[in-house]
Amino acid sequence: MKHTINELEDIASQVRRDIVRMVHACQSGHPGGSLGCADFMTALYFEIMNHDTDFKMDGKGEDLFFLSNGHISPVFYSVLARSGYFDVAELATFRKLNSRLQGHPTTHEGLPGIRIASGSLGQGMSVAIGAAQAKKLNKDHSIVFALLGDGELQEGQNWEAIMYAPHNKVDNLIASIDYNGQQIDGPTEKILSLENLQNKFEAFGWHVINSDGNDMDAIVKALHYAKSLTGKGKPILNLMSTQMGYGVDFMVGSHKWHGVAPNDEQLANALGQLTSTLKDY
Repeated sequence: MKHTINELEDIASQVRRDIVRMVHACQSGHPGGSLGCADFMTALYFEIMNHDTDFKMDGKGEDLFFLSNGHISPVFYSVLARSGYFDVAELATFRKLNSRLQGHPTTHEGLPGIRIASGSLGQGMSVAIGAAQAKKLNKDHSIVFALLGDGELQEGQNWEAIMYAPHNKVDNLIASIDYNGQQIDGPTEKILSLENLQNKFEAFGWHVINSDGNDMDAIVKALHYAKSLTGKGKPILNLMSTQMGYGVDFMVGSHKWHGVAPNDEQLANALGQLTSTLKDY
């Protein structure tokens, strides 16, 4: 392992500190999903992926990651900075005018680590499949990772892509779903039920694994297992159970924190719950 589980948990706690501080500072952003995915993103960038912080857009010879649910940009920016893509101090510019750290990731600012503009939901799976096929054509044996929100699976384009990948044996793709059961207007069950996602993906021809996205040891083991399944003829889905707002007790499990910034008192409360040996920006 590149890091121990305790070290990864410490990084993830600092990532959560970054998230609440970033969103509080500009009084705008999406803390809930970002907090829920902090363990996954930390595991991915600090343990699982073979990636180079000397960023090159083509990504030849390295694993690639595509964030489909781009509104959780705070966790993406924090993990990129903490793993060395750009100076951690730049996190203080989140959502400010002329910042490279916009509310949804974009490419024209040239921020290292960002390969697609995302946040227009439902498109990330298609992009990841295209990148995975390009790697196959180039005889590049690296892996493509993608993260999608569960609510965005209500977008039809996903299901075209989900059908396409197994038919074309895109077996160098590991897609993860942030399965927290919440979206901006409420629980997914009430807005538009997703029914049994494991059965659906398996019916389309995917290899599906289940994981606990808020248990560092469990998510690291799940992602290592997912990597072992690549190259066997099927795309892999990591159906990852998380809790929106995980790590901050008054945010946990509530869709109300999908896109609401904490006030001064709430920030202090959240930071009091999140300890880390790393330093704030």
